[in-house]
Amino acid sequence: MVKKYKTNFNYFCLIFVVNILKAGIPSGYYDSASGLDDDNLKSALNNIIDGHTEFPYTSSGTDVWDILKVSDRDPNNSNNVLCVYTQYSMSAADEYNSGNGWSREHVWAKSHGDFGTSTGTGTDVHNLKPADVSINSTRNNRDFDEGGDAVTDSSPPTGYNGSTDCFKTSTTFEPPDSLKGDIARIIFYMVVRYEGENSEVDLEMVNYADSSPSGEPYHGVQSTLYSWHVADAVSSFEQNRNDVIYSYQGNRNPFIDHPEYANYIWGGESPTTNSEPTNHVTNLSVGRVITIKWTDPTSGVLPDGYLIKASSVGYSSITNPSDGTVENTTSTSKYVSYGIESTTLSPLSNNNTYYIKLFPYTNSGSNIDYKTDSPMQTTIVVN
Repeated sequence: MVKKYKTNFNYFCLIFVVNILKAGIPSGYYDSASGLDDDNLKSALNNIIDGHTEFPYTSSGTDVWDILKVSDRDPNNSNNVLCVYTQYSMSAADEYNSGNGWSREHVWAKSHGDFGTSTGTGTDVHNLKPADVSINSTRNNRDFDEGGDAVTDSSPPTGYNGSTDCFKTSTTFEPPDSLKGDIARIIFYMVVRYEGENSEVDLEMVNYADSSPSGEPYHGVQSTLYSWHVADAVSSFEQNRNDVIYSYQGNRNPFIDHPEYANYIWGGESPTTNSEPTNHVTNLSVGRVITIKWTDPTSGVLPDGYLIKASSVGYSSITNPSDGTVENTTSTSKYVSYGIESTTLSPLSNNNTYYIKLFPYTNSGSNIDYKTDSPMQTTIVVN
């Protein structure tokens, strides 16, 4: 995994070139996507971002190591890169370094579609992140979802104690809250960029874990990823990373530039702003101890999704959400897209009665509009 030697001069030249480039979305870049939603928007975005300039995985010339050193540079230490999942700041020069440095994480796991590290899908830098070697191995090819056991790094770099704020099950991996939106928007990019054209793989999100036991080109969990996208807004680090990768590959991640595009494709929204939803769901019930099910309304102004809130104290302790404010997701608070009609909350404490309310909403971000009058509610005893 060690690449051929290069001079530090080449690396600093790369930094200099990128720094003098003008950042931001090129004028007219997304014009052909204006006013579209659903599959029409997905197709338009694919046409905008496909056919990008490709770089090799490892080379004596410019490769993905070099680009990641610029795109994921630590803002507080220009000699280091920030590792995904852990946010370790590690020396950029330590490319793998016999397992003591950093590695290259495929956020959309490369086994999900079996595209490996060949130049093309496997070297698309929008999908690559620097990662601590041991945590990269721990995540493996798990789908993204919430819950499980806490992940501790048994061999952290000097200066770190191994705490990661990550969780895992046998089939899923949950990153820290501060990175959940970043991960979701990378997965969204891959779904739109790779549509099976020109002998490329056709990637699709699914709403279940263990999505690719035999190399199927699927990744989950869609409802959870969309919830993370809504709750964790685009950061300045993501924006800069998008600009840097664009300066090399010539394509951008649309969901960083326009987060609302995800809402138009997977959130049931349209480019026009709707009024408050007309109706609540019906048949709200709880299946297993942490499974919540309902029937979507089908008339009036339909919601784009729901905010589900639970409390072990009582209904009165569940505060109504405020229009224009996206709440943080927790083990007792979660956003779910319209059309899913079920979700889970976890982990919940045993021997508690949980009180659950469901608030429909339209739009997203600062335009989010909740229906808070007489919300549907139910209870469940968790033994």
